[in-house]
Amino acid sequence: MNHPEPLPNTKATFVGKNFGRFQLLKLIGKSERTMAWLVFDPRDQQELMLHLPRLAPVDDAALQQWQRNVQHALRLDHPYLAPGLEMGVHERWPFLVVERRRGVTLTEWLQNNPPPPLADVASWISQVLQGLAFVHDAGLQHGDLQLHSIAIDAQGAASVMAVATACATASATPDAVRNRQHAAERDVLACGLLLHQLLAGQPALDEPDTGRVINRLSPQGRDMVRLPWTTPHPVPEALRVIANRVTASQERQRYLNARTLQRALHGWIETEGQDRGGPLALLIDRLRSVGHLPAMPGVVARVERLALKESQHTDAIADEILQDMALSFELLRLVNGPQIQALQLGGAAPVLAMRRCVAMVGLNGVKQAAASLRRWPGPLSEEGAAAMDKTVQLVRLAALTAQRLGPPGYDGEVIYLITVLQNLGRLLVKYHFPEDAEQMRQLMLPAPTPAGGATAGAPQPGMSESAASLAVLGVDIDALGTAVARHWALGDEVLHMAHRLPTDRPVLTPDGDADMLRIVASAANEAVDAMSAPGTAPRKTMALSRVANRYARLLETDLPALQDALQQARLALQSGVAPAASRTAVKPAEPTSTNAGIKGTPSSLRPATS
Repeated sequence: MNHPEPLPNTKATFVGKNFGRFQLLKLIGKSERTMAWLVFDPRDQQELMLHLPRLAPVDDAALQQWQRNVQHALRLDHPYLAPGLEMGVHERWPFLVVERRRGVTLTEWLQNNPPPPLADVASWISQVLQGLAFVHDAGLQHGDLQLHSIAIDAQGAASVMAVATACATASATPDAVRNRQHAAERDVLACGLLLHQLLAGQPALDEPDTGRVINRLSPQGRDMVRLPWTTPHPVPEALRVIANRVTASQERQRYLNARTLQRALHGWIETEGQDRGGPLALLIDRLRSVGHLPAMPGVVARVERLALKESQHTDAIADEILQDMALSFELLRLVNGPQIQALQLGGAAPVLAMRRCVAMVGLNGVKQAAASLRRWPGPLSEEGAAAMDKTVQLVRLAALTAQRLGPPGYDGEVIYLITVLQNLGRLLVKYHFPEDAEQMRQLMLPAPTPAGGATAGAPQPGMSESAASLAVLGVDIDALGTAVARHWALGDEVLHMAHRLPTDRPVLTPDGDADMLRIVASAANEAVDAMSAPGTAPRKTMALSRVANRYARLLETDLPALQDALQQARLALQSGVAPAASRTAVKPAEPTSTNAGIKGTPSSLRPATS
């Protein structure tokens, strides 16, 4: 045999024959565009892997382009790229030789081992993506990422083989840049299909060739690929969301470059590894360098001026502090930390009223806390600062709305702060990961159905915030907020109240004041989310009506009452009314057997009575 046939139907015909100086031992993988052979090189007395295109280049120009691309790839040096040993042409058929010591192909590994653990799967794909990102940065694309183009070495690390060995076009086109981008996106989609296969234990659409599957997905085809619920190992929701986003039917929801998918997988890997890395660890590290949030313009200066007046009433200082989330969080962190809690009597309750925070740290403590904050907008760009400010105003609107929804007898400051704390993850992502936050926002936007479909013109819903966070960061956005609140040592009671109610479950009768505060804050946050979401006014009203119905029994509210609470809060926000102005409700609280706020902590949740 002088050269392989373009589309061999069997491997038996070719085993034992020669390709140039190489003896063909075993076909170890093939697709429509490439194939890989295990060969023996008698010159060096060793086994090697031979990677070839399935079709020979159509002319001299195409052959020369193939050689240029592969030669360029041979110069790349990256830990997760398997270097080629030799490039050559045999009877006009180009080939690339890779050393067998790089390991076995992923095809071979799967044939000889049980389904790999999820951590190994995510680690392999993450390593492949790092190699792909390096290739794409160099202006190249793999072109046909398959199981047989990934090597697994003895240490269990994955590397990408045979970059650019698929057939090349004869010459560049006027759309060369766009073509390269499209090919890079195709590489990422192929990598996602390999992730799907490793998690599901079978190839997507029962088709092992990733190129053929890609051609059946939108926009070329109409097939859909979703991870099945029956998998060799149970797949956690976060990893499932990542895998499904790669093959999303809406192209705009897919990962468009290798680094975004790799970052999401890395976030999941590190989050699973006891939060020792990934977004959580990065966020904690950034808290030390740039603070949790930037102080809003002018607020710190006003607080410092008030603090200079020793006779100034604590309530006035608390009013100013509550208008700045960065300073509010800093004081909550200080007074609820283990150092101060240790100085109080055993079983000290969490402090969630700002005037109590001021009383505990004193005026000097307030000034020191204010001085420790980064000034607005910190490291944010102009666009990032605008997005951050919008989020801050929506959170303040929700907190003011919650004060108007809260039952009589609950401290308005506590209601305000709990509502803000339920947005901690959202605020932190906006500040510390602005590019990821924008990517999440795009994923949450609805998109019109392509023209000509059965539901042409009907909007396709975007992702939920939680799903978008999992898809981009590999961790739920609320988990980020919870991790930081725990890092601040706020305690389990506060963490419970600061965790929003799941929207897919019914609202149960509260078991104590902590549950009631959590319910009030969740209702206000859901109401503001409904009104600020993209869509028409009737659609927003319908969403708001669902929120009102959901909380009608427990908060004794309905749609008009909820709309009125939002309107009052909006006017208060526009007029600059201090958050602490409605510190308590008019009616007294109903007495309880313990007169308790949280398990016997009345001053934490309810106003002090004279």
